[in-house]
Amino acid sequence: MALRAAAARLASSSLRRRHGHLLPAAASASHTAFLHSHATSFGFKQVREDEKSKLVGNVFSSVASSYDVMNDLMSAGLHRLWKDRLISKLNPFPGMKHLDVAGGTGDVAFRVVERIKSVSHRATQGTLTDMEEDTHIYVCDINPNMLEVGKKRAAEKGYNEEQCLSWVQGDAEALSFEDGSMDGYTIAFGIRNVTHIEKALSEAYRVLKKGGRFLCLELSHVDVPVFKDIYDIYSFSVIPAVGELVAGDRQSYQYLVESIRRFPKQEKFAQMIQEAGFEAVEYENLVGGVVAIHSGVKL
Repeated sequence: MALRAAAARLASSSLRRRHGHLLPAAASASHTAFLHSHATSFGFKQVREDEKSKLVGNVFSSVASSYDVMNDLMSAGLHRLWKDRLISKLNPFPGMKHLDVAGGTGDVAFRVVERIKSVSHRATQGTLTDMEEDTHIYVCDINPNMLEVGKKRAAEKGYNEEQCLSWVQGDAEALSFEDGSMDGYTIAFGIRNVTHIEKALSEAYRVLKKGGRFLCLELSHVDVPVFKDIYDIYSFSVIPAVGELVAGDRQSYQYLVESIRRFPKQEKFAQMIQEAGFEAVEYENLVGGVVAIHSGVKL
């Protein structure tokens, strides 16, 4: 509805200009100010760029405490398998320096640590000294509430004394890490929330070492006609209702489903990754394109 209203206003505005009528001064000034602020999308809404990060921050502050429960409910637990697949494609190794962006609750980072521990155990017959000294996994998230949830989960899992795990509040578009400092970079269900996807990709490229791998797990676009119709009904009717019931927040989950539809399709996103400088770019659709894992290498 918001899109139709916006389109109607735009069409009406264009029609008045074609017939030589001017917009009222106040409306014209407001329209000009909005354009000069660099508009971007927040779900189906158009907002100023300086507003989007605040709005997204409000969404994740609101859902942080119920984030993992809602992930289980919305995906019927499949998000766990999707993240396992992401880690399988990453293929972590002992001594790795890895950055997980938008990973506040620690779901991906914990999997990386566990995979490295498993490899290290097999290689050293249970001795983790080298792994603890050389391996470092950084969890970076712009939202402090999400990081607090992750730290709490880490303590519950016994990771509170893990020397290889660090929590960093930071922006995907302006990372605080040095050039060429990471062996791997992952971002799961986060890149569609940034204001400038190109900047986030550029930063990912900057912080990776030569040979470093970029992997992105993101909700994407279904292109199977009948399945797409069912998925749309589920997305727009069921997910916001579950969000209201479980998290007491319908609007945040309405934004979630709208933001998925505004995210670039798989081929376009692959092209954006290539344009950021990555080579060997590819993607894998899961569940018919409900999610996709994109990957690339810095050569």
